[in-house]
Amino acid sequence: MRRFILGLCLCLGMSLAANAQEYALIDMEYILEHIPAYKSATDSMKQANDRWEAEIKKVSDEAKNMYDAYQKNASQLPESDRTAKENAIVDKEKEAAELRRKYFGPEGEMAKMRDRLVRPIQDDIYNAVKEIALDYNYAMVIDRASASSIIFAMPDIDISDEVLSRLEQR
Repeated sequence: MRRFILGLCLCLGMSLAANAQEYALIDMEYILEHIPAYKSATDSMKQANDRWEAEIKKVSDEAKNMYDAYQKNASQLPESDRTAKENAIVDKEKEAAELRRKYFGPEGEMAKMRDRLVRPIQDDIYNAVKEIALDYNYAMVIDRASASSIIFAMPDIDISDEVLSRLEQR
Protein backbone atom coordinates (compact mmCIF):
# COMPACT_ATOMS: atom_id res chain seq x y z
CA MET A 1 0.00 0.00 0.00
CA ARG A 2 2.81 2.35 0.87
CA ARG A 3 4.47 1.71 -2.51
CA PHE A 4 1.20 2.31 -4.30
CA ILE A 5 0.69 5.71 -2.62
CA LEU A 6 4.34 6.64 -3.22
CA GLY A 7 4.05 5.61 -6.87
CA LEU A 8 0.82 7.55 -7.24
CA CYS A 9 2.42 10.69 -5.74
CA LEU A 10 5.45 10.26 -8.00
CA CYS A 11 3.26 9.93 -11.10
CA LEU A 12 1.19 12.93 -10.05
CA GLY A 13 4.33 15.02 -9.48
CA MET A 14 5.80 14.07 -12.85
CA SER A 15 2.49 14.82 -14.53
CA LEU A 16 2.37 18.28 -13.00
CA ALA A 17 6.00 18.95 -13.94
CA ALA A 18 5.35 17.87 -17.52
CA ASN A 19 2.41 20.24 -17.76
CA ALA A 20 4.23 23.17 -16.18
CA GLN A 21 3.93 26.23 -18.32
CA GLU A 22 6.76 28.63 -19.03
CA TYR A 23 6.05 32.31 -18.57
CA ALA A 24 7.99 35.42 -19.41
CA LEU A 25 7.62 39.09 -18.71
CA ILE A 26 8.33 42.15 -20.77
CA ASP A 27 8.32 45.80 -19.74
CA MET A 28 6.76 47.63 -22.65
CA GLU A 29 7.66 51.04 -21.24
CA TYR A 30 11.31 50.02 -20.96
CA ILE A 31 11.30 48.64 -24.51
CA LEU A 32 9.65 51.75 -25.95
CA GLU A 33 12.12 54.03 -24.13
CA HIS A 34 14.95 52.32 -25.98
CA ILE A 35 13.47 52.63 -29.48
CA PRO A 36 14.50 55.91 -31.15
CA ALA A 37 11.66 55.71 -33.69
CA TYR A 38 9.13 55.68 -30.83
CA LYS A 39 10.67 58.78 -29.28
CA SER A 40 10.53 60.52 -32.65
CA ALA A 41 6.89 59.45 -33.15
CA THR A 42 5.82 60.69 -29.71
CA ASP A 43 7.64 63.99 -30.27
CA SER A 44 5.82 64.47 -33.60
CA MET A 45 2.50 63.61 -31.96
CA LYS A 46 3.14 66.05 -29.11
CA GLN A 47 3.96 68.86 -31.55
CA ALA A 48 0.79 68.18 -33.52
CA ASN A 49 -1.21 67.95 -30.30
CA ASP A 50 0.11 71.32 -29.08
CA ARG A 51 -0.56 72.95 -32.47
CA TRP A 52 -4.12 71.61 -32.63
CA GLU A 53 -4.87 72.48 -29.00
CA ALA A 54 -3.71 76.06 -29.67
CA GLU A 55 -5.99 76.28 -32.70
CA ILE A 56 -8.97 74.99 -30.71
CA LYS A 57 -8.18 77.35 -27.84
CA LYS A 58 -8.06 80.30 -30.22
CA VAL A 59 -11.53 79.51 -31.57
CA SER A 60 -12.88 78.84 -28.06
CA ASP A 61 -11.44 82.14 -26.83
CA GLU A 62 -13.09 83.94 -29.76
CA ALA A 63 -16.42 82.36 -28.76
CA LYS A 64 -15.89 83.40 -25.13
CA ASN A 65 -14.99 86.97 -26.13
CA MET A 66 -18.06 87.14 -28.37
CA TYR A 67 -20.21 85.91 -25.47
CA ASP A 68 -18.68 88.40 -23.00
CA ALA A 69 -19.27 91.28 -25.44
CA TYR A 70 -22.82 90.07 -26.00
CA GLN A 71 -23.48 89.94 -22.25
CA LYS A 72 -22.35 93.55 -21.82
CA ASN A 73 -24.55 94.90 -24.60
CA ALA A 74 -27.44 92.41 -24.73
CA SER A 75 -29.94 94.64 -22.94
CA GLN A 76 -29.30 97.52 -25.38
CA LEU A 77 -29.61 95.49 -28.57
CA PRO A 78 -32.80 95.01 -30.55
CA GLU A 79 -34.22 91.47 -30.62
CA SER A 80 -33.01 90.74 -34.15
CA ASP A 81 -29.42 91.76 -33.30
CA ARG A 82 -29.49 89.67 -30.11
CA THR A 83 -30.63 86.62 -32.07
CA ALA A 84 -27.96 87.18 -34.72
CA LYS A 85 -25.21 87.53 -32.08
CA GLU A 86 -26.46 84.45 -30.19
CA ASN A 87 -26.38 82.45 -33.41
CA ALA A 88 -22.86 83.70 -34.17
CA ILE A 89 -21.71 82.63 -30.69
CA VAL A 90 -23.31 79.20 -31.07
CA ASP A 91 -21.70 78.80 -34.49
CA LYS A 92 -18.28 79.69 -33.08
CA GLU A 93 -18.73 77.16 -30.23
CA LYS A 94 -19.77 74.54 -32.78
CA GLU A 95 -16.66 75.36 -34.80
CA ALA A 96 -14.48 74.72 -31.73
CA ALA A 97 -16.28 71.44 -31.01
CA GLU A 98 -15.92 70.39 -34.64
CA LEU A 99 -12.19 71.12 -34.58
CA ARG A 100 -11.83 69.05 -31.38
CA ARG A 101 -13.67 66.15 -33.03
CA LYS A 102 -11.65 66.54 -36.23
CA TYR A 103 -8.32 66.43 -34.43
CA PHE A 104 -8.97 64.29 -31.35
CA GLY A 105 -12.06 62.22 -32.12
CA PRO A 106 -11.95 58.44 -32.62
CA GLU A 107 -11.45 58.91 -36.37
CA GLY A 108 -9.52 62.16 -35.94
CA GLU A 109 -6.10 63.28 -37.06
CA MET A 110 -4.42 62.20 -33.81
CA ALA A 111 -5.78 58.66 -34.14
CA LYS A 112 -4.62 58.53 -37.76
CA MET A 113 -1.21 59.85 -36.78
CA ARG A 114 -0.91 57.27 -33.98
CA ASP A 115 -1.82 54.50 -36.42
CA ARG A 116 0.72 55.74 -38.94
CA LEU A 117 3.61 56.35 -36.52
CA VAL A 118 3.18 54.11 -33.47
CA ARG A 119 1.31 51.05 -34.71
CA PRO A 120 4.21 49.78 -36.89
CA ILE A 121 6.52 49.98 -33.86
CA GLN A 122 4.00 48.09 -31.72
CA ASP A 123 3.59 45.49 -34.47
CA ASP A 124 7.38 44.98 -34.62
CA ILE A 125 7.49 44.52 -30.84
CA TYR A 126 4.61 42.06 -30.97
CA ASN A 127 6.31 40.04 -33.72
CA ALA A 128 9.61 39.97 -31.80
CA VAL A 129 7.83 38.82 -28.64
CA LYS A 130 5.94 36.19 -30.61
CA GLU A 131 9.18 34.85 -32.16
CA ILE A 132 10.85 34.62 -28.75
CA ALA A 133 7.78 32.96 -27.23
CA LEU A 134 7.74 30.36 -30.00
CA ASP A 135 11.52 29.81 -29.81
CA TYR A 136 11.47 29.22 -26.05
CA ASN A 137 8.02 27.63 -25.75
CA TYR A 138 6.56 30.34 -23.53
CA ALA A 139 2.89 29.72 -22.92
CA MET A 140 2.36 33.34 -21.98
CA VAL A 141 4.26 36.63 -22.12
CA ILE A 142 2.93 39.28 -19.77
CA ASP A 143 3.58 43.03 -19.96
CA ARG A 144 4.59 44.05 -16.47
CA ALA A 145 3.99 47.74 -17.30
CA SER A 146 0.26 47.12 -17.77
CA ALA A 147 -0.19 44.19 -15.37
CA SER A 148 -0.78 46.07 -12.14
CA SER A 149 -1.39 42.87 -10.18
CA ILE A 150 2.22 41.68 -10.54
CA ILE A 151 3.88 42.47 -7.23
CA PHE A 152 7.15 40.64 -7.79
CA ALA A 153 8.68 38.60 -10.57
CA MET A 154 12.09 37.02 -10.85
CA PRO A 155 14.32 39.18 -13.07
CA ASP A 156 15.45 36.14 -15.04
CA ILE A 157 11.99 35.75 -16.65
CA ASP A 158 12.07 39.33 -18.00
CA ILE A 159 12.85 39.13 -21.71
CA SER A 160 12.69 42.88 -22.46
CA ASP A 161 16.39 43.09 -23.41
CA GLU A 162 16.04 40.08 -25.68
CA VAL A 163 13.08 41.75 -27.41
CA LEU A 164 15.21 44.87 -27.94
CA SER A 165 18.06 42.83 -29.41
CA ARG A 166 15.62 41.10 -31.79
CA LEU A 167 14.31 44.47 -32.88
CA GLU A 168 17.87 45.71 -33.53
CA GLN A 169 18.56 42.67 -35.72
CA ARG A 170 15.74 43.59 -38.08
